[in-house]
Amino acid sequence: MKTDGKIKQDILDELVFLPDIDETQIGVIVEDGVVTLTGFVDAYPKKVAAEKAVRSVAGVQAVAEDIVVKYGDDYKKTDKEIAKAAVHALKWNASVPKEKVMVKVENGYIYLTGNLTWEYQQNAAKWAVQNLLGVKGVVNNIELAPTVEPFNISGEINKALERSADLAAKGIRVQVDGSTVQLKGRVYSHREKKLAERAAYKAKGVTKVQNDIVVQLYPEFAD
Repeated sequence: MKTDGKIKQDILDELVFLPDIDETQIGVIVEDGVVTLTGFVDAYPKKVAAEKAVRSVAGVQAVAEDIVVKYGDDYKKTDKEIAKAAVHALKWNASVPKEKVMVKVENGYIYLTGNLTWEYQQNAAKWAVQNLLGVKGVVNNIELAPTVEPFNISGEINKALERSADLAAKGIRVQVDGSTVQLKGRVYSHREKKLAERAAYKAKGVTKVQNDIVVQLYPEFAD
């Protein structure tokens, strides 16, 4: 089994290759495969990139992200300026239905609320605003309210998993409670875990996915 020390070193090596990020400003703590990130960056996209890079490292079970975004004086924006920019960005994003998402900005953090039909719309709303200048973080509280009734969700998900060449579908179990789906089983990477979740969200009528899939190392990485 991969040790915490090896996981930490692999994370530090991964951060070195991130453009525009000073890895010396990011602290990494690993305990039983759970990674805590601390430190400072000068833009929110860098914070997102650091977390994404860490999740790609084999052996990482979970990430607690405490990185703080600190903009320089030349790049600071008021909450009013950020709110105006966010509304404009949502307005011009074709994937986000007009006037369906509300924006609140407090201390540089954007809070999104509203009701949308599909998960890709929910994600698109977050992506539209997270790279705006002055943003320290985005809290996506948009709820999904599908226009169709759940029907044979489990069957649709299993078919989607079987179609994916990147997933070992036999290792994933699907449980359905109304419009909520729970995924269980084991995969060999966070990418596979995310692919399974995306497949579940694509099923008609799904509003929530509880992804309890466990990421385990490939046999060749185990002791």
